[in-house]
Amino acid sequence: SKKILKSSNSDIQSKCEFSKNEKTGYNVAAWINNGKQSTIVFGAHYDHLGFGKSGSLSSDSAVHNGADDNASGTALLIELARILYKNGNSNHNYVFVAFGAEEKGLLGSKAFLNQKIIADSSIMAMLNFDMVGRMDTAEPKLNILGTGTAAEWDSLITTAYSGSVTVKKSESGTAGSDQMSFYLKNIPVLFFITGMHEDYHKPSDDAEKINREGMADVLLIALKITAKLDNI
Repeated sequence: SKKILKSSNSDIQSKCEFSKNEKTGYNVAAWINNGKQSTIVFGAHYDHLGFGKSGSLSSDSAVHNGADDNASGTALLIELARILYKNGNSNHNYVFVAFGAEEKGLLGSKAFLNQKIIADSSIMAMLNFDMVGRMDTAEPKLNILGTGTAAEWDSLITTAYSGSVTVKKSESGTAGSDQMSFYLKNIPVLFFITGMHEDYHKPSDDAEKINREGMADVLLIALKITAKLDNI
């Protein structure tokens, strides 16, 4: 117990008991090793909320499938890896990481960096995909955050893509997803997100609500930005 307040008449004390509940989490990674000095990291978290409870915005104890958050991001990550491998991109090394425990406080991405499998100094950029499956069909828009983390981002994105999707840029790299772990290590980042919605962290975030054509647009934009990075 610990004394937390003292008055002239009496002491008020509180007592708190706790125990560790340690669990092992996993990141799942693939690496295209071209033997280069520079590496681009692509990431998306694959964990979600299970039956809800902690982190859920619903009172229902039901399966939270997380179709947008973040099956959309992990699906895009896998397709991006397939295309870059098939195309034979070789100007950098390319690492694709499905992070665990993002919903617990970015634990997977923090662990990835702390393990120093890749030196921080060799990572030229990190592109993160989180909730990229609900692009508005009437007014297609993609938010790209982190454009202030490198002086080149703004012009690079502008020259990389000029299609029908409106790209809304935001300078901050501190938005609450895995790119923030890299940003705090002074690594340039971009965070791709199509936006929040009423199904966020609820059981209703299901596959039938995914805009697949919109996801394809996000993939195209990411590929065009990667192509620009390949020329640096």
